[in-house]
Amino acid sequence: MVTTLVLAEDSFLIREGIGKLIETLDDFELVGVCEDADALLELVADLSPDVAITDIRMPPTHSTEGIEAAKRIRQQYPGTGVVVLSQYIEPAYALSLFEGGSEGLAYLLKERVSDLDQLLDAIVQVKGGGSAIDPRVINAMVEARLTQTDPILERLTEREVEVLGEIAQGKSNAAVADSLFLSKRAVEKHINSIFTKLDMPPERDSNRRVQAVLLYLAERDEQ
Repeated sequence: MVTTLVLAEDSFLIREGIGKLIETLDDFELVGVCEDADALLELVADLSPDVAITDIRMPPTHSTEGIEAAKRIRQQYPGTGVVVLSQYIEPAYALSLFEGGSEGLAYLLKERVSDLDQLLDAIVQVKGGGSAIDPRVINAMVEARLTQTDPILERLTEREVEVLGEIAQGKSNAAVADSLFLSKRAVEKHINSIFTKLDMPPERDSNRRVQAVLLYLAERDEQ
C-alpha cells in the first residue's frame, strides 16, 4: 500500500532535494508540494495524505509556522502524521511541538534527511501514530542537566533515574543494558516501572518512551 506524502518547504533547492529522495523510496508517493503553512493546511484538507513533512520556519514570519501547522494538522486531521524538519537543535522547539502530545509527530534535523533510513523511519513512525525525536536534539537537552535534581525524579529509584537518563540520550534498551551493566530484561522492567510511576499507562497510538523523556527534560528545563 502506497504511503502518500505532502511537503511544505519554502526553499526551492530543499524541496527538490527531498522530492528526489522520496522518488527513490518504494511505496511512497509525494502527492503535493507547497511553500508555506497556509498552503500546507489546504493540501492536507484536500488530499488527506498519510504524512505531512514541513519545514519549521516558513513565510510569512519565518518563526515557528511549521510547529503551529503540525499542531493544527494533528488536531483537525488526526489521520495525518507530521514530520517537522528543522536546522535547529534548540530544545525549546521540540518541547513546543510535543507539549500537547507526541502521537503522530516527529522532530528531525534537516541534516538527517539525506539519510533515507532516518527519514523513512520518521515517516513510518508518525503514520502509525507513533513519534520520533532526533537523538542530537535529545542529547542537547540533557547534556548540561544530567546532574540536576528534579521533582519528577523523586518518584523514581536511583537506578530508574539512571535508566531514564540513558534513554534520554537516545539509547536503545540493549545499549542502556550495556552501559549500566544490566540484562536487557532488567532494563525493560525498570522502564515499565518508570512508565507506571510517571502515570503513563499503555494506550493505543501512544509512544510512552518519547513522552517520558520529554516530561523528564521539560522538568529539567524549568530549573
